[in-house]
Amino acid sequence: MSILLQYDGPLARITLNRPEKRNAFDDALIEDIIRAVTEAGESDARVMVLAGAGQHFSAGGDLNWMRRMADMSREENRADAARLAALMSTIARAPKPVITRVQGAAYGGATGLACASDITLAADTARFCLSEVRLGLLPAVISPYVVHAIGTRQAQRYFMTAEVIDAQRAVHIGMAHEAVPEDELDAAVDRCVEALLAGAPQAQIKSRSLIRHVATRPADDELVAWTAELIATLRSTDEGREGLNAFLEKRAPAWRTP
Repeated sequence: MSILLQYDGPLARITLNRPEKRNAFDDALIEDIIRAVTEAGESDARVMVLAGAGQHFSAGGDLNWMRRMADMSREENRADAARLAALMSTIARAPKPVITRVQGAAYGGATGLACASDITLAADTARFCLSEVRLGLLPAVISPYVVHAIGTRQAQRYFMTAEVIDAQRAVHIGMAHEAVPEDELDAAVDRCVEALLAGAPQAQIKSRSLIRHVATRPADDELVAWTAELIATLRSTDEGREGLNAFLEKRAPAWRTP
């Protein structure tokens, strides 16, 4: 199986399982990831962790898949690219928080997955690369997520140079959130999962749209009024009331109750 989907209480673990191919992408793997994320999103799991089996998270495009691309028609290439774009969108819009766990290589589309995820944690030996220009291509379908993560100035450099980005540099530019020794990576993921489980599920997902809304707007009267209206609305929801009551009553909120 190219994907393993396993449930561990409130956690859904989605593992790219082609270690003999360094978890390289092909059309079948893309479909399998979309299917697994969709299934986990419809489950009772609260958090998803996306990982890769073996030494590498993913080395990018599978060579046989890339050879097929060269023989495809324009329409076939458009459909193929649309499925990769759908994968990135599925991760970015997942109905549960997504943590990506990166070890070894995360090249090409795998860098896109890291940037489309809510949180990316990396081994300090991990390596990222936007290698497309060396093939005469562009990181087009992953660009919205990469540019959002690292900003236009950093994207301009790494889209053009295709330099390998080490884990520490990835953290510095916003491609990853944290880099830890590889033998501590699972513990770092566990800490992050625990922190997410302490938060309100719907509030966490709504934080994405809040960030998108305020990131590109000035703090003018219109935005101030919009944020006030948003918090007033959330205070009146069942989740908002439960959170405030639990805090005042010094008890765990319902989302923390097994």
